[in-house]
Amino acid sequence: MSQESLGLIETIGLAAAIAAADAAVKSANVTLVGYELSKGDGMAVVKLRGDVGAVQAAISAAQAEAARVGQVVATRVIARPSLDLTKIVDSRETVGIKRPEPTRAEPVATAVQEEPSAAPAPTPQVVETAPSETSGQAETPASPVIEPTFAEPTAYGNPPPPTDVSEPIDLPQSTPPQRPDRHQRRR
Repeated sequence: MSQESLGLIETIGLAAAIAAADAAVKSANVTLVGYELSKGDGMAVVKLRGDVGAVQAAISAAQAEAARVGQVVATRVIARPSLDLTKIVDSRETVGIKRPEPTRAEPVATAVQEEPSAAPAPTPQVVETAPSETSGQAETPASPVIEPTFAEPTAYGNPPPPTDVSEPIDLPQSTPPQRPDRHQRRR
């Protein structure tokens, strides 16, 4: 049973870490796990996996490249890491790690409830008025007068707001709070 080795290189600066990761992956048959940024000092750790010899060669190449670009803080090769160590190496802070997709349960079919539609608007009643018999003018046929007997509903069934704006609305006038004169001395 062959277990992959773990290689770590810690640098100051992300540019040095990226250059180290590039040199490591190009120099040997290793897999880049990802990188992790520290909480302070601008340090970054590059994590590699592969055979012991390949990881050692990759870390050596990465160390030389990172020293050329920036500063190397530490390097380490762990030949046979414990299985419990994967929890630390494959942490949430590791950028670039491929996490398994969470399995999603099939959605439960729910009954689709349709929104209640507005009731059809009632038709206005047509009221015909008879011409007045007292007028001495020639009678003309009466034109129908449409008198609405309902308020037109709005989108939510509420009556429309009143449109009468004949009365002005008096709003209270506010004055800014008075500040003491800044030239006065405090006593």
